[in-house]
Amino acid sequence: MNDLHATAKQFHLILIKPSHYDDDGYVIQWARSAVPSNTMAAIYGLVLDSMERRVLGDDVTIEVTALDETNTRIRVDKLTQMVKQSGGLGMVALVGVQTNQFPRAVDLARKFMAGGVQACIGGFHVSGCLAMLPDTPPDLEAAMDDGISLFAGELEGRLDQVLEDAYAGRLEPLYNFMNDLPGLENQPVPYLPAHVIHRMSSSRTSFDAGRGCPYLCSFCTIINVQGRKSRYRTADDVERIVRSNVDQGIHKFFITDDNFARNKVWEALFDRLIKLREEDGIDLKLTIQVDTLCHKIRGFIEKAGRAGVEKVFIGLESINPESLNGSRKTQNNITEYRQMLHAWHDAGAVTCAGYILG
Repeated sequence: MNDLHATAKQFHLILIKPSHYDDDGYVIQWARSAVPSNTMAAIYGLVLDSMERRVLGDDVTIEVTALDETNTRIRVDKLTQMVKQSGGLGMVALVGVQTNQFPRAVDLARKFMAGGVQACIGGFHVSGCLAMLPDTPPDLEAAMDDGISLFAGELEGRLDQVLEDAYAGRLEPLYNFMNDLPGLENQPVPYLPAHVIHRMSSSRTSFDAGRGCPYLCSFCTIINVQGRKSRYRTADDVERIVRSNVDQGIHKFFITDDNFARNKVWEALFDRLIKLREEDGIDLKLTIQVDTLCHKIRGFIEKAGRAGVEKVFIGLESINPESLNGSRKTQNNITEYRQMLHAWHDAGAVTCAGYILG
């Protein structure tokens, strides 16, 4: 065992959630950022599974580093030096990259590549462009021309391939899995170490209990990237997420489902969370996102309160019926808003509303 450890190779996987530039070209950062990156948590959990299975071989150890640029300075020089000192094997993955973050992600990728570290960019910008546009846009083409690898789709069941390619020094220009969305049941669950979570305000972590949304809102990329079919984790999966975080002192969770009320197994998930709180004595505080019709689902809000929901984000979008129809948000009925908001307040939850101008 000691001989194996002494001769083991190291492969560094650096996960970075990039920030974005302000109007003057400065990177926007905070001492504590507000919204935890579920993409980073999901990928970190997948990496832990790959590490445990030793997908790069028994003589290779994977060292993973997770950094959120919204609250952490990215020292490219020190990170590239870390890779070089361990033998030069590694890659940087810019994860969860949205459209306004893509220019910053490309700049970081170029800097790492100049230092000899491979780079891959994934997230909603790459996936959304390939899903919604007839041709690959120039910014994606330019990134690939520079040698940056792009990933579209979801990483469950595909991470091993990317790691093996990176270890061999032959990342593909584009990994496109947009037409093959994986199931979430019994997949490795999202996880971030406590020192990363404590960089967030209120030390709140995140996980997705499901993906996909049945609605057709014209302004939303969710249905084009994650699909309209409800895919979901099991109650056992969610309990594993909660317990692994409670073990490291984390009790606050942002459930990132775009619309938790349309998760087909919402009740089973709430029932398990209620059991953890009421029978096992685990203190949980949850933030969820829902639609404006969730109060009509029998027992949904009452169970949400018992499960520990303290904040709820609701996409009101508008109080103008014509605007709602124009954006295909026909499920929103402004005459129901008051009743719905009162129901959440009666359950002890603070309501936050999204509103679209224009």
